[in-house]
Amino acid sequence: MPLALLALAVGAFGIGTTEFVMMGLLPDVADDLGISIPTAGHLVSAYALGVVVGAPLLAAATTRMSRRAVLITLMALFVAGNALSAAAPGEVSLLAARFVSGLPHGAFFGVGAVVATGLAAPERKARSVSLMFLGLTVANIVGVPAATAVGQQLGWRATFLGVSVIGVAAIAALAALIPRDSAPAPATGLRGELAALRSLPVWLALGTTVAGFGALFAAYSYITPMLTDAAGFAETSVTLLLALFGVGATAGNLLGGRLADHSLRGTLFGGLASLVVVLALFPLLMRTPVTAAVSVALLGMAAFATGSPLQLTVMEKAAAAPSLASSANQAAFNLANAGGAWIGGLALAAGLGTTSPATAGAALAVLGVAVAATAYAIDRRNGNATPASAPERLVAGHVPEPTEPAAHR
Repeated sequence: MPLALLALAVGAFGIGTTEFVMMGLLPDVADDLGISIPTAGHLVSAYALGVVVGAPLLAAATTRMSRRAVLITLMALFVAGNALSAAAPGEVSLLAARFVSGLPHGAFFGVGAVVATGLAAPERKARSVSLMFLGLTVANIVGVPAATAVGQQLGWRATFLGVSVIGVAAIAALAALIPRDSAPAPATGLRGELAALRSLPVWLALGTTVAGFGALFAAYSYITPMLTDAAGFAETSVTLLLALFGVGATAGNLLGGRLADHSLRGTLFGGLASLVVVLALFPLLMRTPVTAAVSVALLGMAAFATGSPLQLTVMEKAAAAPSLASSANQAAFNLANAGGAWIGGLALAAGLGTTSPATAGAALAVLGVAVAATAYAIDRRNGNATPASAPERLVAGHVPEPTEPAAHR
């Protein structure tokens, strides 16, 4: 695999660290700024809002730049946002800085996925995307715990300074390893990219992302009370158990990328079906500590096995607008985060039990399977069903030319 994928993974590691570390630093930030923890929780929402807003807007605004330049520019904005977070004097300025930090997130992963597929051999495109996402999943195992420990020992501002340093390292890696001519600006321009997003298959692919990852976040947002109240773990054990989720997510990400290179649609349906099963079994698995620990790892594996297939599916359905569509898929991931957490909270508020968010997540995963099946049925009806092993048809930034009938050649 190209060494340039390492540069993308470093950027993904930094982004994953800054996205999730705020959850562990909320008490420290709240105490330092003199605000309540629920109020400090708005800092998480500000970052997510930045992702949703920035993903399509920045991807659209940079359509005529080379993708190498786009990635470096986005990472520079990421560094600036985290540096501003470290220097923020109060709640409002920190909210604004967190919003800025989130702006480049979606566009970086979106454009990075296009660059990754362009760097890889045709039969390794899904694997190349999974290796970029590897930085994100490893951040949950190493980056977030380490950054949280730094923040607790040296102050939360030191954490964001450290993340800024990771961003600078990513810029250096991108400049050194991404070939200058690997990703020229697409010929379609902004108007062409926007036009390509108007198709129903693209929106069905994005809908699959929202439903599938909404299923994950419906359960994962409330994993701590499940582990403590249902499985009987002490609160001090939760951090280690969440690391198991990161291990499962990393394994699922790599497995999904490898399998999708052989069968893109098969891997997508298999991952979603596995997510349905795992979430449906959560109420049973949470009855003993051993099975509960296994279920946390299985949840990460099942969910992230769909990450690369979903990203490639969206890019394939919008072949004329790969950067914008890929970035829009990252916005869909964050909508899934917010929507899934809200739906899981509704189940808890309705008094359906500690593990009810997982059951609600299973229903969302079923919806994801239904949306994906609808997209497949439409493809078959239109005669556009993609062969199960056809990710090699996707060439970043290239619109395949229609095949002429033999009589006209």
